[in-house]
Amino acid sequence: MNDPDRSPAFADWMRDVQQRTETALAALLPEPSITPRRLHEAMRYATLGGGKRIRPLLAHAAGELAGAAPEIVDRAACAVELIHAYSLVHDDMPCMDDDVLRRGKPTVHVEYDEATALLVGDALQALAFQVLAETPMCDTPSAQLAMLARLAAAAGSRGMAGGQAIDLAAVGRQLSRAELEAMHIHKTGALIRAAVLLGAHCGRGLGADELARLDHYAKVVGLLFQVVDDILDAEADTATLGKTAGKDAEQNKPTYVSLLGLADARRLAEEMLVDARTTLAPFGARAARLGALADYIVHRAF
Repeated sequence: MNDPDRSPAFADWMRDVQQRTETALAALLPEPSITPRRLHEAMRYATLGGGKRIRPLLAHAAGELAGAAPEIVDRAACAVELIHAYSLVHDDMPCMDDDVLRRGKPTVHVEYDEATALLVGDALQALAFQVLAETPMCDTPSAQLAMLARLAAAAGSRGMAGGQAIDLAAVGRQLSRAELEAMHIHKTGALIRAAVLLGAHCGRGLGADELARLDHYAKVVGLLFQVVDDILDAEADTATLGKTAGKDAEQNKPTYVSLLGLADARRLAEEMLVDARTTLAPFGARAARLGALADYIVHRAF
């Protein structure tokens, strides 16, 4: 099987998107010289200089499929990434996962304090919607309002926040595969689906069938990302992960590995990869980046 994620052209594209996302985020985040300085410094600490930027990569790949201008996709990609960054800050706090390491450096509440970490998450979430709202990105205001509504739904109680609530309630329980998938469709998948669809909406109008196909791809990739995350948590070390390894098992959290075992979790990831690529097939070469990203998500683990 060819690995498009290993090709020089794809690697160059990834680096370009990651760098332009870093540059765009740095420009959007308040400078630490602006009052309140400590909060702004902590917001930049939480957001810049780390992470694979999977969600911006997905937004740009979908935007490319839809013929969107990269500078427009930048704003959608940054809005999603700001929501993601806020969620990591809050997830790491003592009242949630109580972790001390993120992206190879101390978590925000460790580097600063718990109150600052709480405010950092709040401020990053607010900034995400400001970024998405303050510049025209679509042909009509109603289309841009729909983008705002999609991001809000992905971040809220019917999306990421709801998934986290389900996750906390599931500690110590063994969920069925259907229950585990429902949790991760909310916790991880909702924001990944938003990244793909917001990127696509930055370009020319896609038909309902095309958007439905992209949404299915994004749903599969969201679950695929979590399966691989569970495998990494079980197999990789802390230095490789940039966060505390083995945390899920230590906290007795339900995962695809605890439910299926490592071998079957790997097989499930490969099956999901086939599903994602099959879904993209009618788009042809326009979906090459999205297909390569699905490969990359799987092969970062094995």
